[in-house]
Amino acid sequence: MATTTTRQPGSDVGPDGRVPDELVAAYREHGFVRVRGVLEPGRIERFRAGAEAFLRAHRAESLETRGVFSQLVNVWRQDRTLRELTLDRRLGRIAEQLAGFPLRLWHDQMLVKEPHNNAATEFHQDRPYWPHAGDRLPLSAWIALVDVPPERGCMTFLPGTQHRTGLRPQDLHREEDLFEMDPSLRWIPRVTVPLRAGDCTFHSGYTGHMALPNRTDQARFAHVVIYMDEATRYSGTEHIVTDPLGLAVGAGLDGDAFPRPWA
Repeated sequence: MATTTTRQPGSDVGPDGRVPDELVAAYREHGFVRVRGVLEPGRIERFRAGAEAFLRAHRAESLETRGVFSQLVNVWRQDRTLRELTLDRRLGRIAEQLAGFPLRLWHDQMLVKEPHNNAATEFHQDRPYWPHAGDRLPLSAWIALVDVPPERGCMTFLPGTQHRTGLRPQDLHREEDLFEMDPSLRWIPRVTVPLRAGDCTFHSGYTGHMALPNRTDQARFAHVVIYMDEATRYSGTEHIVTDPLGLAVGAGLDGDAFPRPWA
């Protein structure tokens, strides 16, 4: 039965914090979906200002990405305003509705493409980078804190590729890397998804995607919340999030470091 709750104009989220059944079906078929109006205008401005302030204070801590974007990980543990966004209960409940099983926070990250960076984030999957084992499909919420048309660096997806597993991590700087590993992916029709500030895309950790260059005068601010299967265990491979935790191989990724406040 389709969801029939009343929604605000320009939003796909009902007052019960749920999205329509057709969006759930689209996500499960294609491995990604756009959800409009996840954030209200007042919250967009507050989170955007918080992100700008955090970047100014922590730019030197950005992970090395050779000029493609600035990447700051686990900002929820350092900034009260952005913590509110990462742990937003409605956002987490939408993620669980799409996934169809209980989730935990894996980590968040701020991804900023500076004005006129003129560099694409090339096609890749997210899941091969993560030290996860025994998990069902993870997913990411990519929240636009400014308008992100194609010329400002919105994302392009390869529909249906959420079922293509077993690949090594791809090089974000090499346009051909993913397609050299699986040439069949080159011929999948590509879907580019521009976003208004406050809109969000959810995509599976195996869905192939890329982000276009920012050719505008305004920085592209995206806040990404990554969710994992509640049953996920540590595989033992290196990762910036798990390296300091001293985890044994096979340990559950749970506890205060990986909360689920929307439960």
